[in-house]
Amino acid sequence: MSTSTPILPLLKDAERLASRLAEIPPEPGVYFMRDGSDRIIYIGKSRKLRSRVRSYFRDGYNKSERIATMAKQVTDIEFIVTDTEAEALALEANLIKQHQPYFNVLLKDDKKYPYVCITWSEDYPRIFITRKRQLGKEKDKFYGPYTDAGLLREILRISKRIFSLRQRPQPLFKDRPCLNYDLGRCPGVCQKLISPEEYRKTVQKVAMVFQGRSQELIDILTEQMQTAAEALNFESAARIRDQIAGLNSLTANQKVSLPDDTVSRDALALAADEQRACIQLFQIRAGQLVGSLAFIADTQAEPGAILQRVLEEHYQTADTVEIPTEILVQHELPDSEILADILTQRKGKKVTILHPQRQTKAELIEMVERNAEYELQRTQKLSDRNHQAMQDLATILDLPDLPHRIEGYDISHIQGSNAVASQVVFIDGLPGKQHYRHYKIKNPHVTAGHSDDFASLAEVIQRRFRKYGEDTQLPRVGNPDWPDLIMIDGGKGQLSSVVAVLQEMNLLEDLRVVSLAKRQEEIFLPGESQPLETDAEQPGVQLLRRLRDEAHRFAVSFHRQQRSDKLKRSRLDEIPGLGHHRQKQLLGHFRSVDYIRQATPTQLAEVAGIGPRLAQEIYDYFHPGSGS
Repeated sequence: MSTSTPILPLLKDAERLASRLAEIPPEPGVYFMRDGSDRIIYIGKSRKLRSRVRSYFRDGYNKSERIATMAKQVTDIEFIVTDTEAEALALEANLIKQHQPYFNVLLKDDKKYPYVCITWSEDYPRIFITRKRQLGKEKDKFYGPYTDAGLLREILRISKRIFSLRQRPQPLFKDRPCLNYDLGRCPGVCQKLISPEEYRKTVQKVAMVFQGRSQELIDILTEQMQTAAEALNFESAARIRDQIAGLNSLTANQKVSLPDDTVSRDALALAADEQRACIQLFQIRAGQLVGSLAFIADTQAEPGAILQRVLEEHYQTADTVEIPTEILVQHELPDSEILADILTQRKGKKVTILHPQRQTKAELIEMVERNAEYELQRTQKLSDRNHQAMQDLATILDLPDLPHRIEGYDISHIQGSNAVASQVVFIDGLPGKQHYRHYKIKNPHVTAGHSDDFASLAEVIQRRFRKYGEDTQLPRVGNPDWPDLIMIDGGKGQLSSVVAVLQEMNLLEDLRVVSLAKRQEEIFLPGESQPLETDAEQPGVQLLRRLRDEAHRFAVSFHRQQRSDKLKRSRLDEIPGLGHHRQKQLLGHFRSVDYIRQATPTQLAEVAGIGPRLAQEIYDYFHPGSGS
């Protein structure tokens, strides 16, 4: 039997280290550090790869404790040469997102900070607030994340009042616009009463607000108002005057005292504890604070490296007009020259990165830092409450560790009809909505007038963990998909049905399962006839209650959706030759059964899959005795 010899770290193999460093060229590019398990543990960039990589292994070089620890684990170095520093910056950002190296600064996508999305990929772009930044379509643009969700909603509301924009996500009527069009609040997008080109011009004006260019927009509108007035078009001039007044109300009382209010600036600072760093970015344009953005880093590193990572990621997707000419930072950046050069090239004019030490600019950085400290305190309080709740729950249930992943299940139906189930997931005490799932109950015995929550829960649990029962080699404990705790909404009966199916699958020993009864918030354990002695108001029980309520909400919302879809199709089911697929096509085209009823045979035949003959049958069904 032979065993492979472990690869020594480069710091303990001087000959191999010297050989590897000699192979690295003095060109711009990206480098990878790998450990003994061949995992990428660090990714970096440099305008001169050789000198940068050498610095990690040089005695006496001023390295942070984290980077020094990383260097001791490196067993191999790889690199990719690029033509420019800009290419290296973009490549590094993409590779960090892909590999998530442990020793890099990683920014968390914190769902409590909202973004504004403008869907430029669509003919008639939509504008909406979201807490998920999904870069699925290249043309779509996200602005944020914003620290004040209430203020953001107010800005969007005022923007929709100032400019004539689509007010509804879906048309209210099939063949005419709604009241918003008559009031001048919407240009009639649903009926295409405005061309895509003209509508996009309006949306571009709103985008300027979120780009911090309100004053520029006001100047443009002022010129347009004067032109309209000179042409004696007083109605148009009055409308533009009202738009200018609305924009002025958005920027009122936001003046920042700086000696030169003609320079656009971003100011960046952070506050950190042992677990996280909260970063604030203030956007100042023409002496006015036009935006306050927030970021959270889940990896501790040198403050300058964290700020550098935030700026690189923020400006990577920013439009050229959003890049300021001056960036003020709380700490020196490790690669400020590279970033400044790249931003200068993109903007087409000089961009300066400063670390102010005194006077007004330093005071501005102090203000940003105070806001970062307040945000850190709020984050700490929330984290402490969640940690306390998980500790209490671990004590109540005698868990070996804190429950990182908790899953909750509930059933929803009306006397057995449209029975569905929900699976919700809490990660470290907070909803992890990306892991939520819906289930349609397939049990043939669960029908209208005959419900069976016990059997439905057993079915859902069996489907959820089927792959683990069929493949005993799949990792369980330690697997991110494997829950530390399962909570069933209900009492002893619901819990017993779930325990029985887990025993059949030989999974009960590896899963902790409890149920939470609604009446007195009682917790039941498998095989126990009496609930645990707990207080309904203690933190651990409250955590389970939040999980149970979320599972109930999620199940009920899905059940309502299923019931609504069934009601829409119920009348269509009675039409011969109209199967489920064609029903979906009809509803997708006409939006509702009422619109289908009003349609003529010719209009019905325009739907894909609906020929003239079937169109006539549909029309005759809704218009019996029409004489056709």
